[in-house]
Amino acid sequence: MSRYRGPRLRIVRRLGELPGLTCKKMDEVKSQSKQKKRPRKLSEFAIRLQEKQKLRFNYGVNEKQLLRYVYLARKVKGSTGQVLLQLLEMRLDNTIFRLGMAPTIPAARQIINHGHICVNRRIVSIPSFQCKPGDIISVKDQTGSQELIDKNLASPALSNIPTHLELDRDKKIGTVNGIIERSWVALTLNELLVVEFYSRK
Repeated sequence: MSRYRGPRLRIVRRLGELPGLTCKKMDEVKSQSKQKKRPRKLSEFAIRLQEKQKLRFNYGVNEKQLLRYVYLARKVKGSTGQVLLQLLEMRLDNTIFRLGMAPTIPAARQIINHGHICVNRRIVSIPSFQCKPGDIISVKDQTGSQELIDKNLASPALSNIPTHLELDRDKKIGTVNGIIERSWVALTLNELLVVEFYSRK
């Protein structure tokens, strides 16, 4: 598979804080890194590539998937960059992560692959499933699934749940109330540079 399975902190040191990839904060990563390199001046292509890589590694999508999302975003009326972020944010694995049911997006993907999550009372094992307003996300009614999600909900990676999502902690049920707003995207990113990177493809 082409999904990245190498050291995550190496990516965070290179690209900056990626909340979806790892729970570690940038100051923790810097304290673990002994090397101090002089910052070098990046070309315009390198800056665009860096922003694109941030998007790829944070949401855990490969190059082919990201390119497909860019094509879909271009077909929708509105800002291509904003629509691209909305498409990525509305993936089921990211939604599980934002609800606090998983510590990272790769962990959310594993939870979904193992069949712990139901959407509208049906088990969904596809992490790239696109959530829509009105969808109800619940945990499979089995002891193992319930305990796993309880453990993750006790210490969520991000402190605030976005306004487009709603969570009933006792029942472990999440509701998608709408489409995410740009201000709630946790990743620090200039999405226009990503669109520019793909403009020639």
